[in-house]
Amino acid sequence: MGDILHALPAVTALRMAHPDWVIDWVVEPKWQALLAATDSRGRDTQSAAPRQPLVDHLHLAATKEWRRRLISAKTMGEIRGLRHALRAGDYDTVLDLQGAVRSAVVARMAGCRRLIGEENPRERAARLLFTERVMTRGAHVIEQDVELAEAVAGDELKPVQPWLPVDAAAEAWADALLDPAPERPAVLINPGAGWGAKRWPVERYAAVAQRLIERGHRVMVNAGPGEEPLAEALERQTGGEALPLVCRLDELIALTRRVALVIAGDTGPLHLACALGRPVVGIYGPTDPSRNGPFGTRFRVLRSPESRRDHTRHEAPEAGLLTIQPDEVLRAADALLYPEAAL
Repeated sequence: MGDILHALPAVTALRMAHPDWVIDWVVEPKWQALLAATDSRGRDTQSAAPRQPLVDHLHLAATKEWRRRLISAKTMGEIRGLRHALRAGDYDTVLDLQGAVRSAVVARMAGCRRLIGEENPRERAARLLFTERVMTRGAHVIEQDVELAEAVAGDELKPVQPWLPVDAAAEAWADALLDPAPERPAVLINPGAGWGAKRWPVERYAAVAQRLIERGHRVMVNAGPGEEPLAEALERQTGGEALPLVCRLDELIALTRRVALVIAGDTGPLHLACALGRPVVGIYGPTDPSRNGPFGTRFRVLRSPESRRDHTRHEAPEAGLLTIQPDEVLRAADALLYPEAAL
């Protein structure tokens, strides 16, 4: 989810520079809802002017599922089908914005003479599959993705607010959810993370939630797949005041559009809030916020000087992350919720 959201500003900039181009995307099936780009009327919600979709066609690649059953007939058939579809696309250029071996392998399936990737990709071995390598200079991965996109046609591009879908049913759901108390600014908390080392303790999220509730805010807790126990624990520790939510992706997009603040670690919902221009408090530990922290919105990042970049998937929270206290998070939240008080 985070990789797609980080790539979206670059692809949106490319689409804006070349509206007549065919731009297709290979994506895991569960994330395809991030890549529709028009509302129910086919119009840009910013300008109310007609616009085409960000992506013309999606190729679905269930790579995580394939790895679990690599030698099955079903997997082999799906891989052959994807290869056939990519070759039929007759692409002029393929751009690997993920920089992983699996994304580079999928990109090679297209049989395209131009396969562009970073000189120093996330997984070093991926560079061996690229036909063109770009030495990026930006600190943040969004800036790096824009530099890669510039290489397609030699354009000078800038990160832009990405186009994200507006689903009518999801928008109605979010309106109904928040309608009972519109005067209470809503805060969305996401206590989960990709692995334990990035996960700030749930009892500390609960302490922050309790203080926000006492101040009159509505607090909702997003639970991704497998994170329901975290949301339920937070609900219990706030006496049932914090509302746990298990959202579809289109619903999470609609809900995030409406909240006053998102509080989370380095995880997809935080990057979604940034893509939608919502204020965020980011609680960081072993990952580097200068590379993949909040971008393009108002934000505060909390990270201990003791934390060091480490993508090892330890289960226990990283030591530096544990030095961050609820009062620090509340002060960061206040600076975003009440900016006039800081003047």
